[in-house]
Amino acid sequence: MSKLFTPFRLKNLELKNRIAMSPMCMYSAGDDGQITDWHQIHYATRAIGGIDLILQEATAVEKRGRITANDLGIWDDTFVADMKKFVKLIHSLNCKIAIQLAHAGRKCEVKNEKIIAPSAIKWNENYPIPTEMNKKDIRDVIISFTQAATRAVLAGYDAIEIHAAHGYLIHEFLSPLSNHRNDEYGGNTINRTRLLQEILTEIKKIIPTDMPIFIRVSATDYVKGGLNIDETMTIIDIIKDLVDIVDCSTGGLLSPRIDLYPGYQIKFAEKIKNSLNIPTAAIGLITRPEMAEEIVGNERADLVLLGRVLLRQPYWPMYAAHILKADFIYPTQYIRGKY
Repeated sequence: MSKLFTPFRLKNLELKNRIAMSPMCMYSAGDDGQITDWHQIHYATRAIGGIDLILQEATAVEKRGRITANDLGIWDDTFVADMKKFVKLIHSLNCKIAIQLAHAGRKCEVKNEKIIAPSAIKWNENYPIPTEMNKKDIRDVIISFTQAATRAVLAGYDAIEIHAAHGYLIHEFLSPLSNHRNDEYGGNTINRTRLLQEILTEIKKIIPTDMPIFIRVSATDYVKGGLNIDETMTIIDIIKDLVDIVDCSTGGLLSPRIDLYPGYQIKFAEKIKNSLNIPTAAIGLITRPEMAEEIVGNERADLVLLGRVLLRQPYWPMYAAHILKADFIYPTQYIRGKY
């Protein structure tokens, strides 16, 4: 029996299989940040293809928190109505959907936005120096995440993911390379984790108790003096009671050369899962069904997140079920195309 096609439960989130779609920015919204017809077709296609959980791309909690001017947003109540229709569409295709709440921090490239960061250190030479956040700025960001989570609940999302990776605002606080503060939000690991901890604490107060929270982390910065897996595990241990599963990515804070190979990030998901006894999701050039089966079968992670392979093969789960000889319920309309 295929382990990849066994059920998985996380609080009220019940999945038929262990295959999820990783959040990938599509840069296809207008400046208003609203969901478009393109998003609906893009995500619905993967739902039809057998993905059982979609993690929606980074969705900005503030206008100044966008990566680009074409990012999705959720920074005010006007987003709820269209998001509710979108979630209903995905649910009608027997698929669950989570929303990734994000703030770009110093990596915001939207013109005329006043960008913010824990310290006044620009990301690279092509970006402006961000404004170092004061206590009011920090409080405003916490409120923005909390209000965004409230809207996500109203829209009917099944889970929330907090984006604390890839060099965006929360990751900027976590890493000593980008956080040079000398107050209670900087310095040691506990202080650098404080913003994330406060965001999670406030969100848990307002979402249903049975709604799971994912967190995406960059397990290592790949740079001397930055985050490594040991400090990342300390960070996760601090917030472990506030999250339900750790989505294990890497890098993004700076631009070091990284050796990429199939499954290059799986070891981080495995170490966090086994050391901290918390569910994890593995990501990183996972393309073959046999590889995904090995990850779940050997309990290296609980979920497998597929990224770019789903852009090439939106019906990958159908193919995987065929290769792994697993039971798979095809949409009635597609039965004639069964392998």
